[in-house]
Amino acid sequence: MTPLRLYLARTLRQDSLLQGLSVPQIELLDAMRGKSVALVGNAWALAEQRHGAEIDAADLVIRINRAPMPRADSHGTRTDWLALATRLGCADRARIAPRRMLWMSPKRKRLDWKTATSPGFYLHPLADYRRLRDALDAPPTTGAMMIELIAHAQIASLSLYGFDFFASLSLSGRRTAEQVPHDFNAEAEWAHALIDRDPRIRLL
Repeated sequence: MTPLRLYLARTLRQDSLLQGLSVPQIELLDAMRGKSVALVGNAWALAEQRHGAEIDAADLVIRINRAPMPRADSHGTRTDWLALATRLGCADRARIAPRRMLWMSPKRKRLDWKTATSPGFYLHPLADYRRLRDALDAPPTTGAMMIELIAHAQIASLSLYGFDFFASLSLSGRRTAEQVPHDFNAEAEWAHALIDRDPRIRLL
């Protein structure tokens, strides 16, 4: 696919063509099989903790959007996969340096050529997004979509860092809960219910 064809597919909402750029979801799930996974959210509260070494010790470290890492001792330094719902500037792309990029947003018009053609690129299916949206009765965050996706894999464990469902706001922006389209109370209830029934998942 050429950059022009990508632009047209985005504009015309030809998702089947865009999916042709993505590895199959089963390949992504297989890549997580048997691994300890650290999913790092962007809550301000994480900066006050000392989980960096534990994050970097995971088999697979996944971060979200602009993935702020103010200190190695709080956030670690590794990024194996980056889950995106926003375009990434060159400076952030170079700083984070992920091995694989995952486009989780249903807003395909934001998907850029460099991301879509990156090694191992994954495009989250719209059907999966809509199912979680309906369950929450609100648009899910990138973090919630990733928790659900990872939970479907045969992982050894999933550790959630920097997830307080906007109680301490986000390191990656200045918006308040009222300024974003998500229902954080619904996400917190959904996530805690998932954790209660899945012993592989822990919230730190």
